[in-house]
Amino acid sequence: MATKRLTRAEQVGHTIRDRIDRRLLTPGASLPSVRAMAEASGFSKSTVVEAYDRLVADGIIRSRPGAGFYVAAPLAPLSLERIAPPVEREVDPLWMLRQSLSQGGDMLKPGAGWLPDSWLAGAQVRKALRGVARSDGDGPLTDYASLFGLPRLRTLLAHRLTEQGVAAAPEQILLTDSSTHALDLIGRFMLEPGDTVLVDDPCYFNFLALLRAHRAKVVGVPMTPQGPDMAAFAAALVEHRPRLYVTNSAVHNPTGAALSAATAHRVLKLAAEHDLVIVEDDIFADFEHGPAPRLAAFDGLDRVIRIGSFSKSVTAALRCGHIAARPDWIEGLADLRAATSMSGSPLAAEMLHAVLTDGSYRRHMEQTRTRLARSRGRVLAQLRALGLTPWIEPAAGIFVWARLPDGRDAAELARAALKQNIVLAPGNVFSPGGMWSDYLRFNVAMSEDQQIADFLARELEA
Repeated sequence: MATKRLTRAEQVGHTIRDRIDRRLLTPGASLPSVRAMAEASGFSKSTVVEAYDRLVADGIIRSRPGAGFYVAAPLAPLSLERIAPPVEREVDPLWMLRQSLSQGGDMLKPGAGWLPDSWLAGAQVRKALRGVARSDGDGPLTDYASLFGLPRLRTLLAHRLTEQGVAAAPEQILLTDSSTHALDLIGRFMLEPGDTVLVDDPCYFNFLALLRAHRAKVVGVPMTPQGPDMAAFAAALVEHRPRLYVTNSAVHNPTGAALSAATAHRVLKLAAEHDLVIVEDDIFADFEHGPAPRLAAFDGLDRVIRIGSFSKSVTAALRCGHIAARPDWIEGLADLRAATSMSGSPLAAEMLHAVLTDGSYRRHMEQTRTRLARSRGRVLAQLRALGLTPWIEPAAGIFVWARLPDGRDAAELARAALKQNIVLAPGNVFSPGGMWSDYLRFNVAMSEDQQIADFLARELEA
């Protein structure tokens, strides 16, 4: 993909910003007149006026009526890159988040955790936005949301949970900004610094980053294709007396595994014996061909808290997640939400409700599951041809968890890939115990570009 070209006004603005960054223009210095800049750049005076207006809006320069334009103060600090080489960051969960969220237009991201833009429900989102804009009244566009969130969206989510076997009333659902925000609220509500939290090993790397931000002690339990290793799980409960267990049940991230019913029952029995609260992240629910066992379904939302969002199936631009839990916990979480962020986005909630109630969303997800199945088959075959060994063949979802040949270090490979504008997801960032160092997580929807296969072939051969 080609890098976006700057408009003429952006080129003029970039020239001025660069001169300020290099201290060629200092606070209070006058800028060339519109006429002089137009002559120097070869652009029209209207282009220069537009560029200057944008710089004024950004606070970079200011206008003095009748006297022209001047550099505003204070200057930004000198870029560290100009005075010292950048410090090489450790390949850890925050490194992974930074690389995944980078905006390079030509960046390939087989290690990312979401679908390509062209796979998402863009048409449905645009339709929903037009509908909300045409609606009577200004509520979604101007008002705060209600504390618990849009009632009809909570009712719809309760119905969807029932379809997955999770009995929940609308009063048991709190809307959040995302599933990450949901987990953050739960951490604030449930944890004190130093409390122990169990996670799967491997697990979603942002679980690790967020729990460490809460100053929790994170303990990993080895993952199996049926769920957590039960002997290790039981031993960890006795040794560490954890407050929470955070997991994906249906479509596990990063392995793609699904929890078995037998393992689910054993987990819940041990949780009851040790007063353990379970947080079940079910963000990939709509990627299943049929519902897999869920801890929240067997438990009835007694000691299981279920969180989710639609950022992976609809769009990440609609920041709207949810928590389903016991009514008394929902009350406490709502108070905490009010104290920390007032309320959510009524516009996002209205739009998400419109998308989910549009009949085309179900068709969209059916097509997405079919596309993923085809891509998964091709990527699995390609990885095997390169000498990688998939941990399992996932039945659903977007991930394949695969082992590199000859014990190759995945973090080292990820660093080399980054120099080629390829973002890989090395196994160590998913592991609280630093395990899985020779594994990579592949997003099958983003792993079919031939440049990725060529890079892996060269590196592995070398």
